[in-house]
Amino acid sequence: MLAGQAALAQPVATIQPTTQATAQPTTQPLPQPLPAEIDAALVRARLPREAVTLVVVDAQGKAAPRLWHRAQAQVNPASIAKLATTFAALELLGPAWTWTTPVLVDGPIRDGVLQGNLYIKGQGDPRLVVERLWQLLRRVQGLGVRRISGDIVLDRSAFQLGPQDPAAFDGEPLKAYNAQPDALLVNYRAIVLHLTPLGTGQLAAVQMEPSLAGVEVPANVPLTNAACGDWRAGLRADFSQPNRIRLDGTYPAACGPRAWPLAAPEPASQAARAVEALWRELGGQLGGQVRDGLAPAGLAPVISLESPALAEVVRDINKFSNNVMAQQLFLTLSLQQKGSGTLVGSREVLRQWWRERLKDEPPQFDNGSGLSRQERVTAAQLTRLLQYAWVSPLMPEFIASLPVTGIDGTARRTGASPGAAGLAHLKTGSLRDVAGVAGYVHAADGRRYVLVAIANHPDAGAIRPVVDALVAWTVGGPATAPTAGTSPAVRR
Repeated sequence: MLAGQAALAQPVATIQPTTQATAQPTTQPLPQPLPAEIDAALVRARLPREAVTLVVVDAQGKAAPRLWHRAQAQVNPASIAKLATTFAALELLGPAWTWTTPVLVDGPIRDGVLQGNLYIKGQGDPRLVVERLWQLLRRVQGLGVRRISGDIVLDRSAFQLGPQDPAAFDGEPLKAYNAQPDALLVNYRAIVLHLTPLGTGQLAAVQMEPSLAGVEVPANVPLTNAACGDWRAGLRADFSQPNRIRLDGTYPAACGPRAWPLAAPEPASQAARAVEALWRELGGQLGGQVRDGLAPAGLAPVISLESPALAEVVRDINKFSNNVMAQQLFLTLSLQQKGSGTLVGSREVLRQWWRERLKDEPPQFDNGSGLSRQERVTAAQLTRLLQYAWVSPLMPEFIASLPVTGIDGTARRTGASPGAAGLAHLKTGSLRDVAGVAGYVHAADGRRYVLVAIANHPDAGAIRPVVDALVAWTVGGPATAPTAGTSPAVRR
């Protein structure tokens, strides 16, 4: 454990597995013919049968599979990988577990002045958004601090990540999904440009959230009467100088108020700039600077900011497929068990959890979010995970985190065919050449099924109508009662 970290670590409320929830692999069934409506949907989508993996099985593993197509094929799951990260974390940490962000000082407070430095020690909180950073700094002022004679020091040492390149995945460093993890992750390491047409009809106000010290943004941009099409391109934004964002174009009045989320143009300094700007907006004075550094060992926190409970964080991760939050949670696994948050350590923790709980060889994990070309999993492995979770005491928290088809999250446009909307909780996943879903379906006959459908193909995005057809077929239930027996995926 890192210096000073032992005093700051929380007790971990591990959820022990029940005997009934222990998954065991058995002999896999022979491939089955695809249902006619699913085969027809694949033909219409021009997706080869060999490009998809499809599974529909009883959630409790008490019946023969309804559909078992290429279930042993290794595929890239995209964001479906978040299922393993989030459920393992619910078991290993507990649904009520929280992150803390301690604040420490190395000098006395006299007459409103902290005579020394103030340290903010990041512990991986994925939800340290602007509102909560404001709360933390207001609590500092509640100690009587109006001026800090020294520096505000940001300790980001809890995660050991090495050099980070937000452009490495797909060459789009400003896409919000490419924001990189950080032990002190401020506002998802992102900014949001808010554009609001003014009553004059000539200008739209521009506001950046959070404010960043030393970063200039235009106060407004001219309005145009053009249709609200690709308004982002029309702004002609220039981020080549991170300290001076330019908007050289126009904004269509027809768009109304809009928000443009972006990964921070200069991510390494984003946290420091946000802290300094907010401290000064609150009326605080600073004799030194905001900088990175290490909190001295042995100092006790003067305050600590607590995150929302893990069950709430998991809901945000899965409902909206937030990549950087998933990576924060992934790294937290090794931080809690090994004293330092590393990718290698978290992969080891997740593999060990998988072997102990699911009694099988684990998938190939990478960063916990699925934003990866290295992740590999089979539909059979996902089925084991989902069946294991179904009989877990944590099932309600886990299922509540999954998008509801046709209603919310990333699945609001999925499985919304008549009679099927709201009857499935499915985690979606999408990358270039990858698309799919995995989760649970509530059938008309009252049974619950695990459903997995993933395409790895240049036209993978065409799988959506296939998923809609598969959800509707699953909701309809089998034509005859399933054969009694044990699912090929798990044995209780």
